[in-house]
Amino acid sequence: MLKAIIVDDELNAIKNLKWEIENFCDDITICDTFTNPVEAISAINYLQPDCVFLDIEMPEMDGFQLLNELNFRDFELVITTAYDNYAIKAFKEHAIDYLLKPIDSDDLIETVQRIHNNKKRNTLGNEIKSMINSFAPTKQPERLALSLIGKTIFVAFEDIVYCKANGNYSEVYFKDAKKEMLSKKLKDIEEVTNQSFYRAHNSYLVNIDYIKEFVKTDGPYLVLKDGTTIPVSRSRKSDLLALLGNTL
Repeated sequence: MLKAIIVDDELNAIKNLKWEIENFCDDITICDTFTNPVEAISAINYLQPDCVFLDIEMPEMDGFQLLNELNFRDFELVITTAYDNYAIKAFKEHAIDYLLKPIDSDDLIETVQRIHNNKKRNTLGNEIKSMINSFAPTKQPERLALSLIGKTIFVAFEDIVYCKANGNYSEVYFKDAKKEMLSKKLKDIEEVTNQSFYRAHNSYLVNIDYIKEFVKTDGPYLVLKDGTTIPVSRSRKSDLLALLGNTL
């Protein structure tokens, strides 16, 4: 059974979220709720919950300030807010999800399931590490060889911002604003890139180091550091958010 704490300055928001959890989510109990973030700090440190549902904009201190004051941080963090402009900062704090109010029941169920899955993985952590250590790691190349007409160029992965499918070809966009056209399908490029790249959409392969914002509404889509917008497939949204949470 998961232990959860809810922190939100709006009592109605706490009541609504508690009702959603109790009626739609199995094996999770709300051990306490707080409208005062200062009181919540002591409770989280003492009760050491498995997860915390945390609002951002609150009086006295905001949600991020609360996190900085905690001694105990070994819990899954779920941000619950009416604002969509804190997503990147939330995942820098390793939030497992970012739920916009009013919270959708299906999104909440998916989030709680991911918390359960993470707890199971952590419980089996030592066994998994042992299994991983039994295999020799595969060394990944640090550069990508791009075959162009009459030549082959070698490019560092960190210099590639994103790749875009164009039929049987692919367009590769670099951080110096240059672009190259390859006679390779996007899936062929994906197979040889390293863990910094994610297939956010059937037509786009993105270097996550260049992601500036993730916009859940009207899309969803990514905004890169150079201002480029990249669509995100709805089926890939959850995995991408989890990846950003682990890397940002």
